[in-house]
Amino acid sequence: MEPVLPTYARQPLSFDRGEGAWLITKDGDRYLDFAGGIAVTVAGHSNPHLVNALKDQADKLWHTSNLYHIEGQERLARRLVDVSFADTVFFTNSGAEAMEGAMKMARRFHNSTGQPERYRIITFEGAFHGRTLATIAAAGQKKLLDGFGPAVGGFDHVPFPETDGDLEAVRNAIGPETAAIMCEPIQGEGGIRALRPEILRELRKICDEAGILLLLDEVQSGMGRTGNLFAHEWAGITPDILASAKGIGGGFPLGAMLATENVAQHMTAGSHGSTYGGNPLAMAVGNAVLDIVLADGFLDHVNKIANRARQGLEGLKDSHPSIVEEVRGVGLMLGVKLRPAPADMMDALRTQKMLAVGAGDNVLRLLPPLIVGEDEISEALARLDKACVALEARETDK
Repeated sequence: MEPVLPTYARQPLSFDRGEGAWLITKDGDRYLDFAGGIAVTVAGHSNPHLVNALKDQADKLWHTSNLYHIEGQERLARRLVDVSFADTVFFTNSGAEAMEGAMKMARRFHNSTGQPERYRIITFEGAFHGRTLATIAAAGQKKLLDGFGPAVGGFDHVPFPETDGDLEAVRNAIGPETAAIMCEPIQGEGGIRALRPEILRELRKICDEAGILLLLDEVQSGMGRTGNLFAHEWAGITPDILASAKGIGGGFPLGAMLATENVAQHMTAGSHGSTYGGNPLAMAVGNAVLDIVLADGFLDHVNKIANRARQGLEGLKDSHPSIVEEVRGVGLMLGVKLRPAPADMMDALRTQKMLAVGAGDNVLRLLPPLIVGEDEISEALARLDKACVALEARETDK
C-alpha cells in the first residue's frame, strides 16, 4: 500500500513554488492557477506580506496552547468583530472544525435557554460542510456517507431553494425539535449554486419567526471571495453563527467560528476547545491576510476583475455552446456548467497549463487568487477558449 493513504484522485502534477497567480514545477513549467488551493490562496502564492508575517512570528514563538492568552488571537478576533455581524470569534484549524463548533453552539444555545429538545438542523441538498462524521451527515450525500454509517442523527434535508415556492419545504421541515437552518450562501462543491438574496432574506425571516438560528457556512465564499467580506452581506442579512476558513489563512491552516453574543454567551469555559486552534503562527498569517483584504480599494478590485471574468466567460458560452451551458457565481467564485464532464475540461486545461477545480452538477470551478490582474484574466480566458476548441475537436472525431 502507498505510504500516503490513497484517498485523493490526484492530477499528475507536482509543484515546487508559486508566484502570485502562478504555480511552477521543478522543471520550470508555469501553470496559471485558477484553482487557488480550492478558494484558499486569496493573496496569491508566496505573497511577501504573508511570508514576512509568518517568518517574523516563527522566529519568536510557535505554540503555547490555549491555556494562555495569545496576543495575535485577540487582535484578529477584534478586527473580525469590527468588520462583521459578530461579537466574538473562536479559532480553529479548518472549516470542518468551524462547522462542528457552529453546530455545537446552536445546540448549546437552545439547551441553555430552556429548550433542550431543539437539536435538529435543517440543511439543503447539494451541500458540503466538511468531512467529519457530523458534517457529512449534515450534507446527507450518499457519496460522502457511503461506508461510514450509521449516519450521525439530527439533520433534516430539504431541496435547495431556487424559488420562493421551495421555501415551503423549509417551513414544513421546522418542528419542535428544530434548532437551526444551516446553509452555504453559495454552494461550492455543489456546483456554484447561489442562494438568491431574497431567498436568504426569507430564510432569516423564517428563523426569526420560528425562534431558531441561522448558521452560515462561508468556508469557501468568505474573506472577499464574492467582492464583499462575506457573501451574505449582498443580501443585507446577518446570521447568528458563521463558519469561515480557507481564504482566512491564505494557505496556512486556519478557520474561525463567528457568532453573536446572544448565542455565544452560553459557550462557557470548558464547553469547547482546541489545542492548535488560534496558535501564534496562524494568527500572524490571518492578520496579514486581513491587512490585504481590508485595504482600501481591495474589494473594489475584486468586483472589477470579477466583472471582466464574467463577461469573458459569457463570451465563451456564446462561442462554444456545445461545451459551455451556463455561467454561475458571484465575484471570483465562478462556475462554468459544462456539457462534457468537468474532468475532460480539466484535462484539456492542463494541456494549456491552467488549473481549475471540478464540482457537482457538471460544473468547473474557477477560484483564482483575489489579487489576480486583468492580464491574467485575459490569459485564462484564452486558455479556456483553446480547451473548448480541443473538446469540440474531440467530439467531432468520435
